[in-house]
Amino acid sequence: MALLLTAAEPTVAAGEARAAKPNIIMVLADDLDSGHLDHFPNITQHLVRQGATFDRFFVTNSWCCPSRASILRSQYVHSHGVLTNTAPEGGFDRFFTQGLERSTLGVWMQQAGYRTGLMGKYLNHYPGTSAAPTYVPPGWNDWAVPVRRLYHEYGYRLNENGNLVDYGWAEDDYLSDVLARKASDFITTSTEPFFLYLAPIGPHNPANPAIRHMDEFILDEAPRTPSFNQADVSGEPAWLRETPPLTDDQIARIDERYRTRMRSMLGVDDLVGTVIDTLARTGKLNDTYVVFASDNGFHLGTHRLKQGKTTPFEEAIKVPFVVRGPGVRPGSVVSDMASTVDIAPTFAELGGGQAAPFAEGRSLVPLLRGQRPAPWRQNVLVEFARPASQASAAQTPVPPYQALRTATHTYVKYSTGEMQLYDLTNDPYQLHNLIRIADPALLRDLDARLQAMVACSGATCREADTRGG
Repeated sequence: MALLLTAAEPTVAAGEARAAKPNIIMVLADDLDSGHLDHFPNITQHLVRQGATFDRFFVTNSWCCPSRASILRSQYVHSHGVLTNTAPEGGFDRFFTQGLERSTLGVWMQQAGYRTGLMGKYLNHYPGTSAAPTYVPPGWNDWAVPVRRLYHEYGYRLNENGNLVDYGWAEDDYLSDVLARKASDFITTSTEPFFLYLAPIGPHNPANPAIRHMDEFILDEAPRTPSFNQADVSGEPAWLRETPPLTDDQIARIDERYRTRMRSMLGVDDLVGTVIDTLARTGKLNDTYVVFASDNGFHLGTHRLKQGKTTPFEEAIKVPFVVRGPGVRPGSVVSDMASTVDIAPTFAELGGGQAAPFAEGRSLVPLLRGQRPAPWRQNVLVEFARPASQASAAQTPVPPYQALRTATHTYVKYSTGEMQLYDLTNDPYQLHNLIRIADPALLRDLDARLQAMVACSGATCREADTRGG
């Protein structure tokens, strides 16, 4: 049974002063696609109902490490250069050897006067071959990050502020619960404004749930959307045309994987409950922004894909993003397009600080306050590169691509020369590739917008992302 922590939802009386600098907490799930939050009681009650939900929020890359690098640096993949999850072109080693840690979200928040903490997953394959297991990057006052058995949730090792601590297989060793306790201590002991980045593992494979959640979702199935086991792929690129329809046995395994993922998310939901309960108990809830997001989405049978990500389809690039906090209207929905590059500039502005000049995203603070600056984002860029190693490449049939997501279309150019175009107004599940019959003027416009985004750097990205519309 999921634990619903019923923290009070206090309100601030008219005229009551708020803290000069708000606290900020981000909970970042791992591989959680959009559309499942109503299954999790704490996230639903304390965040969705008490905050703003962004219903068009996208990643820069539908793979963990490139996406997380974009969150830390507010840069698109072509700018930060962390192309994949593994060395030499990606992973923690790439981030470290390129010196990218010298200027990240953590550093910017420290410079703004915040006590900072990062607990949970950092970047794939940390600490890699480039750093010692006790290494703590600049920008973080408190650090509790797995260095061994990252995805298992039991039997792992944490680097706790430079000390290596082993955890076993007891019920209270479950990683999401350990992170919840550490977060509670961090919140309770902080006397200055704080920024806490919580990165639990759920629902990433193997999606090990807490013992108390093993019997949940017994009869649930993966959502049978119109794109599930897509019937006709004749108009799609070769990588998808060569993907066979799912068999009954494969669908049964997809359903079991879905149930396991949902169970593991209940641990994340309990973590959110602990965070809200601690904030309420310590009198800090009114002065804290709590953000829930994911690094990328996930396929479970959609477009014939048994599992995984890395595609330009909505299931992989669209993720949940919910914010509650001072000035945010409870239960509101923001339909303006936003991206993971916008997270760091948003936090910097909320904290009275500044993102680095190389930052490419936009602050979402006006949207959180019910405003819409003009011009606003019209284009989201998604970039994907395949790993160099054949072993890793074999796990993803998707060729490298550059994709543009607009309010009405998805436009994709693969390294193979193949292309995709979907009219999201009439075909939201992306079942009909229109590239061969599209209006040439539309294609020229989308291609020009895509090329402007791919070529952008720093402030010019905030010019390119408003093009068109």
